[in-house]
Amino acid sequence: MSTAVSPPWAASDPYAAALRDGRGPLFLRRADGWLLPLDVERWCARADPVDLAVLDRCEGPVLDVGCGPGRLVAELAARGRTVLGVDVSEAAVGHTVRRGGQALRRSVFEPLPGEGRWGTVLLMDGNIGIGGDPRTLLERVGTLLAPGGLLIAETAPVDVDERAEVQVVDVVHGCGSGGAFPWARLGTPALLRYAGRARWRAVRQWTAGGRRFVVLRSRSASSRAETPKRTAVISSQRVRKPSGDSPAPSR
Repeated sequence: MSTAVSPPWAASDPYAAALRDGRGPLFLRRADGWLLPLDVERWCARADPVDLAVLDRCEGPVLDVGCGPGRLVAELAARGRTVLGVDVSEAAVGHTVRRGGQALRRSVFEPLPGEGRWGTVLLMDGNIGIGGDPRTLLERVGTLLAPGGLLIAETAPVDVDERAEVQVVDVVHGCGSGGAFPWARLGTPALLRYAGRARWRAVRQWTAGGRRFVVLRSRSASSRAETPKRTAVISSQRVRKPSGDSPAPSR
């Protein structure tokens, strides 16, 4: 796969500053001015009871896609689990490592350690929206998981299925990332529709603390032959200089 420049928000001063300070306000802003608040305080805190219940469901080695400042990676590492976080933000990866977790500055659409051997992939905090194309993201996650592995995704709290170009903005200080990138918002019904078409098996769905989650199980080894050999790359999720590989699950 070819490499390209980082998405505009990955080096966003407002995002890095918010992670450094552990607080917002920070938003995703659409071209029409609509704002989606980003829960920076929760991301920078320790895993809460809702998070812990999600982590209890993980199977095998865990890959946290869009790990942010690493609260989930740190918690799993403290439990002695094999876990790796990936994020396109240098600031996020730095936070994760300082919390005691393993993390790479890399896009999910770039080559990753342990492809095809992860027991669980996490797409928390709305990260099912990465790249703005849920079909492509689901396909990519399928190549990362071991046959029959789990995807645990956090969906939007409302029934929505939308794509948009967004920016990361700090409305208080009037600054933004300087560029837009594609994002998607999916409610549980929309995710289940996409998953069904791609022959994922729905395992469970639940709501806790005002947040919604879905567990999907990937196809078996016998059906993997139909998976395309080359996953599409979302340009906004590529990174310039991937860091060295961290420990990955063994065969």
